[in-house]
Amino acid sequence: MSVIGIDFGNEACYVAVAKAGGIETIANDYSLRATPSCVAFAGRNRVLGVAAKNQQVTNMNNTIGGFKRLLGRKFNDPHVQAELRKAPYRAEQRPDGGIGIRVNYQDEECVFSPEQITAMLFTKLKDDAAKELKTQINDCVITVPSFFTNAERQALLDAAGISGLNVLRLVNETTATALSYGFYKQDLPAPEEKSRNVIFVDCGHSSLQVSACAFHKGKLKMLASCADQVGGRDFDYALAEHFSNEFQTKYKIDPRTNKRAYLRLLTEVEKLKKQMSANSTKLPLNIECFMNEIDVHGTMQRPEMEQMCAGLLQRIEATMKKLLADSKLALEDIHSVEIVGGGSRVPSIKLLIEQIFGKTASTTLNQDEAVSRGAALQCAILSPAVRVREFACSDVQAFPVLISWEDSTQRNEMKVFEQYHTAPFSRLLTVHRREPLTINVHYEPNSVPYPDPFIGSFHIKDIKPNANGDPQEVKIKVRINQNGIVLVSSATMVEKRESEEPVTPPATAANGDQPPTPNSPQGEDAPKTGEPMDIQEDKKKKVTTKNIDLTIEGKTHGFVSTELTNYHELEMKMIANDRQEKERVDAKNALEEFVYEVRGKIQEDGELSAYIEQDDASKICLQLEDTENWLYEDGENCEKAVYKDRLAGLRQQVDPIKGRADEYQGHEQAFTELGRTVQLTFKAVEQYRAKDPKYDHLTETEILNISEAAQKAQKWYEEARSKLVAVKKTQDPPVKVADIRHENQTLSTCMNSVLNRPKPKPPTPPADTAKDGAPQANANGDQAKEQDQQQTDAAPKDLEDKMDVE
Repeated sequence: MSVIGIDFGNEACYVAVAKAGGIETIANDYSLRATPSCVAFAGRNRVLGVAAKNQQVTNMNNTIGGFKRLLGRKFNDPHVQAELRKAPYRAEQRPDGGIGIRVNYQDEECVFSPEQITAMLFTKLKDDAAKELKTQINDCVITVPSFFTNAERQALLDAAGISGLNVLRLVNETTATALSYGFYKQDLPAPEEKSRNVIFVDCGHSSLQVSACAFHKGKLKMLASCADQVGGRDFDYALAEHFSNEFQTKYKIDPRTNKRAYLRLLTEVEKLKKQMSANSTKLPLNIECFMNEIDVHGTMQRPEMEQMCAGLLQRIEATMKKLLADSKLALEDIHSVEIVGGGSRVPSIKLLIEQIFGKTASTTLNQDEAVSRGAALQCAILSPAVRVREFACSDVQAFPVLISWEDSTQRNEMKVFEQYHTAPFSRLLTVHRREPLTINVHYEPNSVPYPDPFIGSFHIKDIKPNANGDPQEVKIKVRINQNGIVLVSSATMVEKRESEEPVTPPATAANGDQPPTPNSPQGEDAPKTGEPMDIQEDKKKKVTTKNIDLTIEGKTHGFVSTELTNYHELEMKMIANDRQEKERVDAKNALEEFVYEVRGKIQEDGELSAYIEQDDASKICLQLEDTENWLYEDGENCEKAVYKDRLAGLRQQVDPIKGRADEYQGHEQAFTELGRTVQLTFKAVEQYRAKDPKYDHLTETEILNISEAAQKAQKWYEEARSKLVAVKKTQDPPVKVADIRHENQTLSTCMNSVLNRPKPKPPTPPADTAKDGAPQANANGDQAKEQDQQQTDAAPKDLEDKMDVE
């Protein structure tokens, strides 16, 4: 099992995996590392990722992109309305006030939520990772912008649940970038030393995030994080607006009135923007057949772009200055400034970084893949399936959090988490109540980029007064969990009970008398030994406590469990439908491919034309033409079985022709191999007759056997050749290639079994030894050779009698 990290971006997604060799970014089925955040519906199937992006212009009403900015929001949200005004697809309000995206799927009008669309994209990323790694993918870490609120984070978790992913943690993109930077740094200061403070500037497609992080060896701590809803696409919109005005004046056409033309314009100005980042010269913009079959032309230079985007640059500057103030870092305390994200390549943004932080922008990290790599590292640290060096990450809560509750007299409110409070973190609150309590949790007003600061309402049940009717102590835990979600995680009532417990009486003497005490009476009034005495028993009060877990009913953002289950089942059905549709389309394409392939081969001068009668070829061509016409008319949307049956019917007629052609085309090589084997056999026989020492260990009988076999094979060879001479190629051959190879194999086996038999080893002569056992010299004065090996273990006596000794 592998663990992955997903960088879910507004424009594109990256998936990274932790392997033994380090972190690797996975390529998709187009061999690209970036998978566009795009989902499309085309007819009966879904199109995801790169394929969806490629057909956006031609199928814009059913192609959804930029849905990351819609997660967890309501339809009437001003931010949502601004997004939908630029979107080419149709959106509507759902009964619960959420966003519904209307598309045509399987020839029906369907409405999907942004969470369902996100789940479809996650399904694609999951499948790509599984194909690349050849293993099942379950555990993952997904990155989110640091400014995402509870509603958006919960929506992303719901989307992952719909797709079947197990999210170990939602990690802020700023934290993932910092982890990707610090994990491999070997020169970080020790814990007792001064921290290394690094600024990270992440300017992506739709947002800007600037963060400050303090590093020590083996850990990082986020200090502050500021963000603004400005990114690379805002520069594209500014350029598109400029050229729209120019074309309206110059060519009397307005691209803003035509969605398809405006999409093409956005694509072209994005290319122009990237070119201007590398060139300061004037660059052209040319689009052919833009609108009303009019070709348009324009030019732009970098200073012009910076001038028209001055407002965007001022917002970026303000965000950087706010971070410098919030982090309370002096310029000399900053070690470096690292930039990531595609938008950070704009030269004017790099210039702002140098002016504000006094440091040149550093590109140590991969600007596109740093976030996904950090997510994969975090997933590897959290997963028990992977062993990795520990690295502690201390994150922060971006917005201040307040809670409020009401009692019989007034409304109470308190701040539980300040801005940039450490996360995850739990805070225990104590209240005294006689009755159930409702706690409302919300962000500080005007502190979040969200019209409604509501986080959740949590009703704590089963609170009751004690036996005396007094309020009881209730401990409430408010928590920021590992996903950055604020909630009331638990509530406990501390029930106190008082009970009287008798005091243990004093010990008696050995004779049974009560020992005297310092205050016991003396003299005549003292009782005599052995007489009964009235003793007043003392009692003391004992307080016992009992913790009772209370039931919490929470009302917060996200789907309820039944809705999640239904959406998950619907996603599984769509995945199964995608698989069936792919198999159906593959069967249709196989039939269509077979029609074109066979028609070209059986026509005149084709590969199969010599092996089929002209009348038969005409009949088959007529059937192929009928099949082609059927494919583009009635057979456009048939089931897979129909295509397979049609293909099987055509194969029954064409396969014999192909088999006949293969036989005739394979005859020559098979006969050549058989003839070579016959010649080799005759040559070996001649060498034996010529007393070649290589074959002097063979017998005359063996040579006669292989000679007869060769003569028999040669005779068969000649007869088979003669049979084929009089046969037309349009008829089945009387001699098959398999028959020729069988004859060749029979002769080869016979020949090899005789000719390849090794010669027997010559016997080793016994060595002459002297009386003292030393070897004697031969006539030439050389020493006799010793035997190679002596048998040391003697055979048992009872076995020697039964052995045949030669």
